[in-house]
Amino acid sequence: MKLSSKSPCRVDLAGGTLDIWPLYLYHPDACTVNFAVDRYTHCTLETRRDKQIVLRSRDLALEESFPTLRALAESKKQKLPLLAWQLRFWAPATGISVDTHSEAPAGAGISGSSALMISIAHAFNRLAGSPHSTEKLREICQNIESQVIRVPTGSQDYYPAMYGGVSVMEMSPAGIRRIEIPVNQDEFNSRFVLAYTGVPRNSGINNWEVMKAHINGDRQVHRNFEQIAAIALGMRRALEKQDWTEAARLLREEWSHRRKNCPTITTPLIDRLIEVTRKAGARGAKVCGAGGGGCAVFLVEPDAKRRVSDIIAAEGAEVLDVKIAPKGVRVKVAA
Repeated sequence: MKLSSKSPCRVDLAGGTLDIWPLYLYHPDACTVNFAVDRYTHCTLETRRDKQIVLRSRDLALEESFPTLRALAESKKQKLPLLAWQLRFWAPATGISVDTHSEAPAGAGISGSSALMISIAHAFNRLAGSPHSTEKLREICQNIESQVIRVPTGSQDYYPAMYGGVSVMEMSPAGIRRIEIPVNQDEFNSRFVLAYTGVPRNSGINNWEVMKAHINGDRQVHRNFEQIAAIALGMRRALEKQDWTEAARLLREEWSHRRKNCPTITTPLIDRLIEVTRKAGARGAKVCGAGGGGCAVFLVEPDAKRRVSDIIAAEGAEVLDVKIAPKGVRVKVAA
């Protein structure tokens, strides 16, 4: 049997890091706002007649194999841990080949790893007869990813991969609720530019360090997240109203508070891009994900998109041609 799946990556606009449990419990009305982009992660599963487990990543140019599932489970280290830990969880009854590919550049901060987890999990879920709901698969992926990276993970990155579109994730003691924000997609696409600034350096922001500071009672970090929570709520309302002036103001404000939490979130190139594009029609900008490199997103005036893109390229960054991905994960069974 052969199955293939794909799911989109995402760009976060406001409220990131608050989606890590239990941080959102300390901020009433906490939410995060993001949108799916048409850079996809892909997974192909093919059952085998033997017991061998074969794992491949085309974008990383890595491959490893194990004679049995038990051998994989007993291995101390794997070249492709996200794939290996998924195999441990799903424990297929036959040998299997898993082939993956991500269209996200290395360390882009657009949730390539989380989207890949969703692609893999949905393919395995279909192979197993679809015993789990979409929301349950999100929980499974989040837990497995935390096992791999050995620190708590947030929830927001999985929802664009699952559903596509523009989303707000409401977070409360009752759990997480994803709500789609209806937008004019042509208008939305005309107002955003995504730039890849290179692989993040090792000293980039670590959400775990910020989380520990929050839990340990750092009042400055807590105050910053109070502001970030308020900004995310405002961003939701601005997008619902298509108020681009307010959305740009909030994006600038979010970026300011991110930098206060951890100055290493930025780089000289990112600072330079934000400065020079402001004069060309960019109304707000911030890094994606954990920062320290990776991608930055710019909210621009529609007639300035080409001009801003050209300036970004001239400064040495790569402009990624992306649009909203309207749909989330899809699984196909090969004929």
